[in-house]
Amino acid sequence: MTLIMIGVFLVTMLLAIPVGYGLIIAAGVAILSHGFLPLSIVAQQVYDQTQSFPMLALPFFMLAGTLMLGGKLGNQLLELASHVMQRWRGGALSTTVVSSVVFGGVSGSAVANASALGSVLIPWQKRQGYPAPLCAANNATSAVIDVLIPPSIPMILYALVSGVSVADLFVAGILPGIIMAVSFIAVCWFVSWRRGYAVNLSSIRKRELARLALKSFPAILLPILIILGLRFGFATPTEVAVLSVVYSLVLSLAFYRDLTLKRFCDNMVEAGVATGVVMLVIMGSAAVGWILTFDQVPQTFAAWVSANVSNPILVILMMNVLMLIVGMPLDLPPSILLLGPIFVPLAATIGLDPVQLGLIMVINLGIGLYTPPIGTTLFISSSIAKTSLGATTRELWPFFAMAMLLLLAVSYVPALTLY
Repeated sequence: MTLIMIGVFLVTMLLAIPVGYGLIIAAGVAILSHGFLPLSIVAQQVYDQTQSFPMLALPFFMLAGTLMLGGKLGNQLLELASHVMQRWRGGALSTTVVSSVVFGGVSGSAVANASALGSVLIPWQKRQGYPAPLCAANNATSAVIDVLIPPSIPMILYALVSGVSVADLFVAGILPGIIMAVSFIAVCWFVSWRRGYAVNLSSIRKRELARLALKSFPAILLPILIILGLRFGFATPTEVAVLSVVYSLVLSLAFYRDLTLKRFCDNMVEAGVATGVVMLVIMGSAAVGWILTFDQVPQTFAAWVSANVSNPILVILMMNVLMLIVGMPLDLPPSILLLGPIFVPLAATIGLDPVQLGLIMVINLGIGLYTPPIGTTLFISSSIAKTSLGATTRELWPFFAMAMLLLLAVSYVPALTLY
């Protein structure tokens, strides 16, 4: 059944059918091909996956992000980041990196981050004299920092399939996220220095900078509160997500005073659509996962690897290569939901910590979001910058190299994922 399912899914991908529908169709055809299993299994698995209390964290975190970034706060965060970074060489480019770190603690979605930041920062960077392909490459890669900074939607999904604590994953992602941000800032500086891009010496009064910092502080505080709430057991991930929405509403109503009924409705619709897309993939992945379990694919794969590859270093390398291949055509949610149940048992056989595996998967599959020729953030950024995919790809490689070095470090240095 598994081979038939994979074949049908590849056909749906070639036909440009949305991933969620493709997974359900592939699972249904595989069940029918068996001949003795009822098709109702697909419906049962699709439905059961929605009856998970921890799954409620997804829509609430998404709603909190849209509420926080849909008004004055988003503009103030960008303004603060730009003023802080402007006096550095390549500061306009580095603004995207810093903003991704800050926005990552609010939105939790790399694709949403690439769209939101790119639409504002790329035109501004082009006016500063930076070439469009470089701006697009910087935006496409920096957006992936979002999946490492809490709250991270991919980490929540990995926690669901692996049984690992969400708090442990969130804490473990902070250091790699900071390292990735610093390395990308270094790339922005080096490229700007090598090409002789001018330094913007415009200044801002300290009082104005302090005002922006004060206005932005409540948003920057949100990921810290989330981590503390989860780390010390004050609330479950779902309860923390609900409290994040309450926090966002209070800030928008009482602090920023920019929440109107229309914006609230727009934010609800935006969060609902984003949740629907992710949930459809999760539901389809549940049916596919049932078939993989029925055919004992995870156990068979783990046994084959244990029998043929004894060195843990090579096993991790093999997993990384497979994830890179899968991550190019697929987005993070389906990739994690499909590969997680296969790799978690394999990691246990070689003594790889499941939290470390989660960071490896998130970073690896995040790189797939901007790996040509199919990367999602690569397409989004190139479209916003109005440049060709090939031109963006040529500017991409310094950022790609830094991300790969981080991936190797996280894969083989467990201390980087201490939690």
